[in-house]
Amino acid sequence: MLEKQGKTPHPVAPQPTSPRRGEVFKPPPHRDTIQRNPVWAGYNSVMFTRPPWLQPRAAYVHIPFCAHHCGYCDFAVTVGQDSLVELYLDALTEELRGLDEPRPVETLFLGGGTPTSLTVPQLERLFGELNHWLPAPASRVSDDAGEPEPASPLTRLTNREASIESTPESLSDEKCSALAALGVTRVSVGVQSFRPHLLKALDRLHRLEHIPPAVEAVRKYVPQLSLDLIFAAPGATVADWDADLADALAYQPDHVSTYGLTYETGTPLWKARERKQLTPVDEDAELAMYRAAMTKFAAEGYEHYEISNFARPGKRCRHNETYWANEAYYGLGVGAARYVDGSRELNVRNTKDYIRRVLSGESPTFQVEVLGPRDRALETLAVQLRRTDGIHRSRFAMQTGFELDALAAAKLRALVGLGLLADTGDTLRLTPAGKCVADGIIEDILAAC
Repeated sequence: MLEKQGKTPHPVAPQPTSPRRGEVFKPPPHRDTIQRNPVWAGYNSVMFTRPPWLQPRAAYVHIPFCAHHCGYCDFAVTVGQDSLVELYLDALTEELRGLDEPRPVETLFLGGGTPTSLTVPQLERLFGELNHWLPAPASRVSDDAGEPEPASPLTRLTNREASIESTPESLSDEKCSALAALGVTRVSVGVQSFRPHLLKALDRLHRLEHIPPAVEAVRKYVPQLSLDLIFAAPGATVADWDADLADALAYQPDHVSTYGLTYETGTPLWKARERKQLTPVDEDAELAMYRAAMTKFAAEGYEHYEISNFARPGKRCRHNETYWANEAYYGLGVGAARYVDGSRELNVRNTKDYIRRVLSGESPTFQVEVLGPRDRALETLAVQLRRTDGIHRSRFAMQTGFELDALAAAKLRALVGLGLLADTGDTLRLTPAGKCVADGIIEDILAAC
């Protein structure tokens, strides 16, 4: 019913090619100056001269190292090979050099794996490279006169949202202090549950006693705290989930992501389900859990700004909003995906293979996809509908070259009639009922196009 939002929520074509390293990041020769167009509110750095679906304002960096590979995880993870960290940072530095020159970004996201499993010196080395090759925008356009304003180093640091994923047992006062000094503005803590039997069912490494000091350390040094929770773990009840929500809210986080457990093919949890060694939560209970999250977070003043995400006003994850707008982003590291100038590329998922390729001068890319205009418009429709803000018809037409209603007018009208979509004229969005069956709605729309 509900799908876990991954770090790279988009398809990749199965046919691999091998472009030269760094080729994907080179801008085309034309440079259309558009920063004063009112459509680009929020994208007004003078460093950006092309639309955000072509020229990235965001970058994702994958750090695969983990102390433990959880039973539900199918991301590119490397366990028990910390001896490779320095070589990996060598390779990542080489891939960054493929950018040819520093590329300012408004958001930076480090995912994994567990990026905070790195030592403080390793994090300092990593951010030394990231802050050079993917710096915060140097200046902003003022709201009134439209003229560039120089930014102080402190302002530049806060201009860029920099997020890092973590686990409770990997955080400490020393590490959070270092992260803040390196420019991190958001720490996402993978709590997943506050119930010991559910942590065990999810094959998590941390224990309950790790959570309070981790949250305290983040709160002490870093501006924003985000918590990740998983519902519908094997053996979970609606009462368990209600208690998890109450425990999470007690920490007053700025942001919470709530993911329904997905049994990814090939993972240990998937294999256990296939062998009938566990019983998944039934769909009615899962739906009740999702509705409980919507109700409780709304009552506490959180925006339900995307299917799986809740934030206090002004605390949305701007980086993930790039994905849901179907806009461009850089992607670096093993298993990382990127979307630049209309081309999607995916790096190899094996850490040793990634290191070998990059350090020998080969491209780490092994899959490439360039969608045609209509398919790109349909993809944009699918991801933008996940947002509570929905699809803005005028913006959609400018981004894709297609009028939304020319793609699926009859189906959209039918879904509005069923109370699953709300149409305000310029905006089409899911209703609360529609959010509960979002995947099915999107599939229906795409099938009608």
